[in-house]
Amino acid sequence: MASQTYQLFCIGNPLLDVQVTNGEELLKKYDLKANDAILAEEKHMPIYDELVKDYKVTYVAGGASQNAARGAAYVLPPNSVVYTGCVGDDNLADQLRAANKREGLQEVYLVKPGERTGACAVVLTGHDRSLVTTLRAAEKFEQSHLSSPTVAPLVDAAKVFYVEGFFLTHGTSVVLELSQKASAASKVFAMNFSAPFIPQFFGTQLQSVLPYCDIIIGNETEAEAYAAANGLPDTKDLAAIAKAVAIFPKSNKSRPRVVIFTHGAESTTLVSSAEPDSPKVFKVGAIDKELIVDTNGAGDAFAGGFLGAYVAGKSLDECVEVGHKMGAMNIQLVGPQYLWPKVSVL
Repeated sequence: MASQTYQLFCIGNPLLDVQVTNGEELLKKYDLKANDAILAEEKHMPIYDELVKDYKVTYVAGGASQNAARGAAYVLPPNSVVYTGCVGDDNLADQLRAANKREGLQEVYLVKPGERTGACAVVLTGHDRSLVTTLRAAEKFEQSHLSSPTVAPLVDAAKVFYVEGFFLTHGTSVVLELSQKASAASKVFAMNFSAPFIPQFFGTQLQSVLPYCDIIIGNETEAEAYAAANGLPDTKDLAAIAKAVAIFPKSNKSRPRVVIFTHGAESTTLVSSAEPDSPKVFKVGAIDKELIVDTNGAGDAFAGGFLGAYVAGKSLDECVEVGHKMGAMNIQLVGPQYLWPKVSVL
């Protein structure tokens, strides 16, 4: 394993999704929004046992960056993508390893004996998903893991890096180390906003990392939260918000910053700092509502498809189209999964 290297290095919170349908009562009981992602507070903690006790549960490998990494691995040849994060020594971690292996994703987890692997309650209502995360072991990631004999050569060899915004809730110093290293070496660093609460409540952490980011991915609700948190005049104008993010000061000026905002079935907006006043808007192919199973992981699937195509050397337009294909595949399956046997999307 020591000599094997990977083009794409991903880092995030590894979680097992605990997914249920028809969760309207849960939304009311736990004061959840139908289409949101939050960190569990004390009042939410009983939800995990309640799901298992009172609902038909589906367990699916989750964690935003890990979902995207599996998506990129799906698109790319074997041994192209590696992922790290912190897990416990339990059967939840084993389930994550099995899912990663199927997609061809290599993991180099930091394992914390005696800790429980993180979990995400996924409450589905219609085509919406509400995510409630308890990080557990995931927030115990140690920066020293990046310089360990197993991981350091993988960081050095990677050409593209990807991190979820969720990681900023506990690991900003880790993200800064990776992004600054990537920027100094003129490698590509990509980050996902991940959820509205990241620009809303972790704006300082986000602003500290942004100068080192070459690619930013988010959805319309995250873009809106960013606009509101940063006093932009129109919180609904995705092109204007993408421009504001694109022209934010950048450390490595040899490469423009590209910002991509998805908007479900509506369209996807791309703005480059090279042409900040020329946004590109991509239509999303319509899918029959009867074919949609759930939308959990759709944004991660888009990010994985985009990154996979990017690593494969495709144009930005092609990267968006591959992202759309992966998102479309994902919403026709339960949770953040991809078709098997593999279907070529490049």
